[in-house]
Amino acid sequence: MPEALSIPAADGYPLGGFLWRRPQAAGAPAPVAIINPATSVRCRYYARFAEYLHGHGWDVLTYDYRGIGESRRGSLRRFQADWIDWGEHDFEGVLRYAMQRFPGQDIDVVGHSVGGFVIGLAPSAHRVRRIFTMGAQYAYWRDYQAEKRRGMFLKWHLLMPLLARLLGHVPAKRLGWMEDTPKGVALDWARMTPRFEDSVRRGRFTATGQPQAPQLALNFRTIRAPILALGAEDDPYGTEAALDRLLRYYTASRRSHLRLAPQDVGLDAIGHFAFFHERFRDILWPYALEWLRHAALPEKPAGRLKIMPAGD
Repeated sequence: MPEALSIPAADGYPLGGFLWRRPQAAGAPAPVAIINPATSVRCRYYARFAEYLHGHGWDVLTYDYRGIGESRRGSLRRFQADWIDWGEHDFEGVLRYAMQRFPGQDIDVVGHSVGGFVIGLAPSAHRVRRIFTMGAQYAYWRDYQAEKRRGMFLKWHLLMPLLARLLGHVPAKRLGWMEDTPKGVALDWARMTPRFEDSVRRGRFTATGQPQAPQLALNFRTIRAPILALGAEDDPYGTEAALDRLLRYYTASRRSHLRLAPQDVGLDAIGHFAFFHERFRDILWPYALEWLRHAALPEKPAGRLKIMPAGD
């Protein structure tokens, strides 16, 4: 059974999470894997995948961003949190916790959806060894799948911000969408433009008087971990354009972008969420496992692979 944790974010906010810890053994220490959730998806959703990595040699940390699941503290009506907090403070705090509790152990990261975006916002992310992402992007609406774009725009870019402004948060669980969502997160998602730094933290400045958002974008360039970005062709969020848009920020990393159609691996559907379902343990999970082990793909991978070299 995993151990329940309370982890301080970089600004002190208490985050709830879970740890799968391996017994101490002689020889090289086990690596640590951190799983970054999608927007307003509870970390419990990733428990089976965490157990899988744990069974293959990792200590594993899962956690919820502030305002979500194990990290929610009461009403969200006046709760202040945005996507930047989730990366700059929450993921950063979990990274620091991992470095302090597991000194000498390599740190790998799995990022689902926005979980692949918030990696680049953490000042300590340059300490990460390898990165695997699934459907990772930051929700620029023109990148959505063409046949579903209109409905997604109405839902996420008109209705969601309207609810956030009227109610002070988004009661998404009641609507059957996802977990209830802080206002700031909803507004970041809703107003996203082609370059995220043009959309977030408007009117906010660093201690030296520089606009804050462009400085956040520079942090992505400090990360040298090789990245495998997996995208499903039937994922309306994680289109090829959406994943490429995010990957272009990680300029110091060698980035492998693998596109899988469900039929490539004998499936009817994959979509945005199903990768983490246990029924795909033997079909899809080995892609993440081999990447985190060796920064390599399984022998004879299905799908279509694109490479962005470091420095490009």
